[in-house]
Amino acid sequence: MTLYNSSIFSSPTRHIVALFCLWLVLASCGSTSTTQQPGVAATPTTHQATPTPNSAVRSTSLLTYTGHTDGVVGLQWSSDSKQLVTCSDDDSVQMWDVATGKQRWTYSPSLSTSYIFDVALSPDGKRVAAVGSKSLVWILDAATGHLLTTLDEQAGFLLGVAWSPDSTRVAIGNDSGTVDIKDATTGKTRATYKGHTASVVRVAWSPDGTHIASASYDGTVQVWNATTGQHALTYSGNANPVFSVAWSPDGKHIVSGTGAAGNHSPVVTGNSVQVWDATSGKTLVTYTENERSVYAVAWSRDGKSIASGGDDAVIRVWDATTGHTIVVYERHKDIIWKLAWSPDGKEIASASQDGTVKVWQSL
Repeated sequence: MTLYNSSIFSSPTRHIVALFCLWLVLASCGSTSTTQQPGVAATPTTHQATPTPNSAVRSTSLLTYTGHTDGVVGLQWSSDSKQLVTCSDDDSVQMWDVATGKQRWTYSPSLSTSYIFDVALSPDGKRVAAVGSKSLVWILDAATGHLLTTLDEQAGFLLGVAWSPDSTRVAIGNDSGTVDIKDATTGKTRATYKGHTASVVRVAWSPDGTHIASASYDGTVQVWNATTGQHALTYSGNANPVFSVAWSPDGKHIVSGTGAAGNHSPVVTGNSVQVWDATSGKTLVTYTENERSVYAVAWSRDGKSIASGGDDAVIRVWDATTGHTIVVYERHKDIIWKLAWSPDGKEIASASQDGTVKVWQSL
């Protein structure tokens, strides 16, 4: 099953129906649990901000990549900021040159009704990991796109993937509500985290490699030890199912955004982005995008700004401390699924349901 139906997206109600389809794929049955667990921190909001009306608006991108034939749901930069790896509902992973837009290689599992939900490039630049609907993790050679190995999972739909900073392990979130850490070479499971009560949509490794943050449809982000799987913190400051999560470059803060649906119906109100302390769980900033669903968040390299985007097809860059909007990028025609800041801090890449990836100049 794909994230959405492309024919539905051509109708006036495409976004609402798409969110419903997302729920069917990702969410587990039952209501969202908000019961506090040991280690759960109080999360008082200390500052709330909405998009600044007089923020700058940009509508011209540096490059638009059109190599995919369906919605683009995942992307990541190479460490030298020269390439991007992307994945799409067209059942492909593609590596391409940012300066020219030229495709370097493409890989497709070519399996019946297979869909790729997320992709990640190892920090050493040697391998690509992709996950999707066939309970498999595809490990590819980053230079050629050739399949190196597959890691077998037993959890159904695999929704999120992230490499450890040392490029030896991958963390995999799935629709059963667990996260597995696997050796990227042998496929051996190193640890399993079972603290969630619904689908785990995205996973993010802390910069120092000691912890993982996992975003779930149970309405929480959970932080846990990447070696032992031991629970460290549950953040419950997001009011709706959580779809996106990212660590600040210094590892002190986490940003998370809500989206998709709850109780088998679209959540169209109460969505927000939260910035919070990764140790105490204290909420620092609440940023609302007109209550739109937020499927993508990314920190700037210097940790001063955050980019977020979702179902209104707009990218907003805002101050991570004050919540004031700095710039708005407007040119996509459909949902934004993923955002990534280039390692050199000069550009932002956005993956959209409209089938394109855009590269924007960062302010």
